[in-house]
Amino acid sequence: MAETEIHPSAIVDPGAEFGTGVFIGPYCVIHAGVRLGDGCWLQNHVTLCGPVEIGSGNRFYAYGSIGQQSQDLKYASEPTHLSIGDDNTFREFVTVHRATRPGDTTRIGSRCNFLAYSHIAHDCQVGDDVIFSNNGTLAGHVTVEDYAVIGGLSAVHQFCRVGKFALTGGCSKIVQDVPPYMVIDGNPARVRGVNIVGLQRNGVGDDAINALKQAHRTVFRCDQNLSQAIESLKASDGATQIDVQYLIAFLENSERGVIR
Repeated sequence: MAETEIHPSAIVDPGAEFGTGVFIGPYCVIHAGVRLGDGCWLQNHVTLCGPVEIGSGNRFYAYGSIGQQSQDLKYASEPTHLSIGDDNTFREFVTVHRATRPGDTTRIGSRCNFLAYSHIAHDCQVGDDVIFSNNGTLAGHVTVEDYAVIGGLSAVHQFCRVGKFALTGGCSKIVQDVPPYMVIDGNPARVRGVNIVGLQRNGVGDDAINALKQAHRTVFRCDQNLSQAIESLKASDGATQIDVQYLIAFLENSERGVIR
C-alpha cells in the first residue's frame, strides 16, 4: 500500500493517528483524537474532529464535517465518541456528530453511501449497506438498520427506527418507526408497499418476497388496529418465514408507534 500523503496546506494535530496509504487533501483540518484507518481518502476542505474511530477505505469529499460535537443542548463539552466502519462514502457537505453523554457513541457501519448534505445527528446508530440520498436527515437517537434507503430531503424524528431494507420516499416526514422491507412516502408518511426492487437487488428470494407481500396486506391494508393485525399475521401461512418473523418482532418492539 502507498505511503500516507498529507497536502502541505492541511492542518493535522499531532494527536491524530493514521494508518497506511491515507491521503489528506488540500485545506483539510484533522483534530486530536481522530484515528483514521488504512486507505482513507480526504478530497479537500474536510474537517475531522475527535474522539472518532474511522475504519479503512473510507472516502470523504469536499466540505464534509465529521465528528463535530453534539447539537443537543444538554451537551456540556464532555468527550463523547463517533465510530465509523469500513468502505463508506461521504459526499459533499455531509455532517456526522458525536454522541451527547460521556461514554456514548454515534455509530455508522460499513459500505454506506451518504450523498451530499446528509446529516447524522448525535447518538444515531446506522447499520451496514445503507444509502442516504441528498439531504437525508436524522435527528438524535435514530436507528437505521442494514440496507435501508433514506430518500432525498427525508427527515426522521428523534428516537425513531428505520427497519432493514426499508425505503423512504423523497421529502417524507417520518415521526414513527418505518417497518422493515416496506416503502413509505408522504407527509405524513404512509406505507405504500413492499420494497421489492431493493429486496431483489440484494438477493432476497421470491418465496420471502411473496410472504412479505402477504404480510403487507395483512398489516397495512386492513381495518384492524396494529395489535390485531400482528395477531392476524402470526396466524397466517407466512408466519414461519424468517423475514416475516423479523417484521413481527419489529412491530411488537416499537415504542414510538409504526407508520401504517
